[in-house]
Amino acid sequence: MTALQFRLATEADIPSMSKIRIAVTENVLSNPALVTQQMYLDYLEKLGCGWVCEQDGEIIGFSYAAKEDSSIWALFVQPGKEGLGAAKVLLQLAVDYLFALGNEEVKLGTQANTRADRFYGMQGWQRGEMKNSVEVSYTLRRNAIPTEAGAV
Repeated sequence: MTALQFRLATEADIPSMSKIRIAVTENVLSNPALVTQQMYLDYLEKLGCGWVCEQDGEIIGFSYAAKEDSSIWALFVQPGKEGLGAAKVLLQLAVDYLFALGNEEVKLGTQANTRADRFYGMQGWQRGEMKNSVEVSYTLRRNAIPTEAGAV
């Protein structure tokens, strides 16, 4: 097993990212058709920026940052590849991008009472209100990240 490699996402990565998004067992899409190929494409440049993590030449995770509302649009790791540190780095890349744009706060939503819910809290994010019956909100303020949260 080789080291994890991180890079900007490209249009050619969209099929792999979509496959991961559909394969996850938590925060499952109720209707996979709701996240379109065009949405992945738009968030690559027009609406934000995206990154992928590769291991042995295979994409095992990805993240997207949405610049308009300073949010994390997506952060997913292929089932079976969790725990390798990919999510921490992918999240940090997206957060750094949004803070570099001058945002004072980054936000996201995730399914409550899941591994992702616990993950964001462990990364120094502030758990907020329930957005609806399923999704909880999180925020991260600039300069609020504990030093160990950014460690890889």
